[in-house]
Amino acid sequence: MLGPIIALLGLLAAFTSATALTYKMTPNEKECFYTYVDKVNSKVAFYFAVQSGGDFDINYAVYGPGKEPGKERVVLDGEKERQGDYVFTATDVGEYRFCFDNTMSTFSDKIVDFEISVENEPRANLPQKAGASTEQLSGVEETILKLSGQVSTLIRQQKYFRTRENRNFSTVRSTEKRIFNLNVIEGGLMVAMAGLQVFIVKMFFTGGRKGYV
Repeated sequence: MLGPIIALLGLLAAFTSATALTYKMTPNEKECFYTYVDKVNSKVAFYFAVQSGGDFDINYAVYGPGKEPGKERVVLDGEKERQGDYVFTATDVGEYRFCFDNTMSTFSDKIVDFEISVENEPRANLPQKAGASTEQLSGVEETILKLSGQVSTLIRQQKYFRTRENRNFSTVRSTEKRIFNLNVIEGGLMVAMAGLQVFIVKMFFTGGRKGYV
């Protein structure tokens, strides 16, 4: 039974292509990434999360082939989103463009994790093996598909927790920096006030002596 399972896993992998990247967006930068869909009604999954920088937000847009040659249509878009997880059906064959826009930021770099995967709609057929019934093979196929879905869910949850961890860590670092700056300012003010008090007292005694003479 192990042979058909391995074969099915290979077929499932052949029907799915995925790209996971981490990209650093500089201030006022726009960047696009591309994937090609060669079959109609393929499922395209798009996930992104801003790991650090600014308010952890980014503008995004997904463009697909239009009905007219040379023209694109907007599949998805959003402004100042921290993360997104979308699945849409590619109704047209062609190149799909996934764009991030950091023009709202004038000084903050932002690190964005994202994943683009394309899965064809047809389901892989499990190869037949002597001694194995169709019902048994179908049961194995359904079990593997469920396991695949559960693994995908776990991966998404890990990405979510990683994003939360990075954001919390960034918040802690920002808070520590603000506390340090506040302490420096407070110390500078205390030194300035002490110097001012010494100057006033000195002027008071100097003025008193002049009046006495």
